[in-house]
Amino acid sequence: MDIITEKKLAAGLSISSNAVIIILKLIAGVISGSISIISEAIHSLSDFLASVLTFFAVMKSSEPADKCHPFGHGKYEDMSGFIEGGLIIFAAFYIIYEACRKLFFGVSDDMDTTLGIYVMLFAVVSNILVSTYLFYVAKKSNSVSLFADGEHLRTDVYSSLGVMAGLILIKVTGINILDPLIAILVALFIVKAGYSISKETLNNLLDGSLPAKDLKVIEDIINSYDNEKVKGYKNLKARRSGPSTDIEITIKFPNDMTIYDCHKICDEIEALIQSQLGASNITIHSEPENCAKVTTG
Repeated sequence: MDIITEKKLAAGLSISSNAVIIILKLIAGVISGSISIISEAIHSLSDFLASVLTFFAVMKSSEPADKCHPFGHGKYEDMSGFIEGGLIIFAAFYIIYEACRKLFFGVSDDMDTTLGIYVMLFAVVSNILVSTYLFYVAKKSNSVSLFADGEHLRTDVYSSLGVMAGLILIKVTGINILDPLIAILVALFIVKAGYSISKETLNNLLDGSLPAKDLKVIEDIINSYDNEKVKGYKNLKARRSGPSTDIEITIKFPNDMTIYDCHKICDEIEALIQSQLGASNITIHSEPENCAKVTTG
C-alpha cells in the first residue's frame, strides 16, 4: 500500500469511528440525563468535524505542485490542524457553559449511569486503537493533519476515561452534582490540547522556523565534515509546510574545490538531512570560502 493511500485510509477510519461514537454518546446522554456524557458527545462531534477536515487536507496535500501552487499543497494540512485546534477549544467552552448552567439551575436526582459507563468504555478502546494507527501513519508520512487528528482522539481517550470514572463514582455514591463538575474538568483539559495544536500549526502557517533541535540536526551534519572539505555555512533557513520541510542554506567550500566535488558533498548533506528529518525540499547554495560580494552600478 502506498503512503498516500494509507493516509486516506487512516483519515477515513477516523471519520467512521467518530460517527459511531457520537451516536452512542448522544443516546447514552439523553437516556441517562448526564451532562458529562452529552459534553463528551459534543467533544466527539468536534473530533468528527476535525476528521472530515483532515480527510480533505490529506486529499488536497497529496496533489502535485501546479501553476497556482508551485511549492505544492502542504499548507492545507497546517490549515486543517489550526482549524482542528479551534474546534477543540470551541467545544470545550460549550461544555463549560452547559455544565455551569446545570450547576446553577439544578442537577437531576434520577440519573442512570450504567449505559454511559459502557459507552465510555467502548469509546476509550476504539479511540486508543484509531489514534495509535493515526500516529503511526502520521510519523511514517510526516502528516501534520493526521498527527493533529490523532492528538484530537487522544484527548477524547483521557476525557472519556475521566467521565467514565465519574459515572462510576456517581453510581457508587449517588452524588449527582459530580456530573457537571467532571464535565468542567474535562473541558479544561480539552482547552489545553486545543491550544497546543493551534499554536504549532499557526507557527507553520506563518512560516515560523523549525524547532531548535531540528536546526541542530542540520548544523551537526554540516559540522561533521572535515574542515578541508567544508569551510562553514551561513543563512540557514528552515520551515514546515504540511508533511514536508523546506530548508535553505549557503555552504562555503575551499576556493580550489571543483564544482563536481562541491556538488557531490551537497548531495551527501541533502541525503543525511532527509534521513534525519524525513521528506525535505533542500536548496543549497555553494560559495567559495573567500567569496567577495559583487556590486553593480
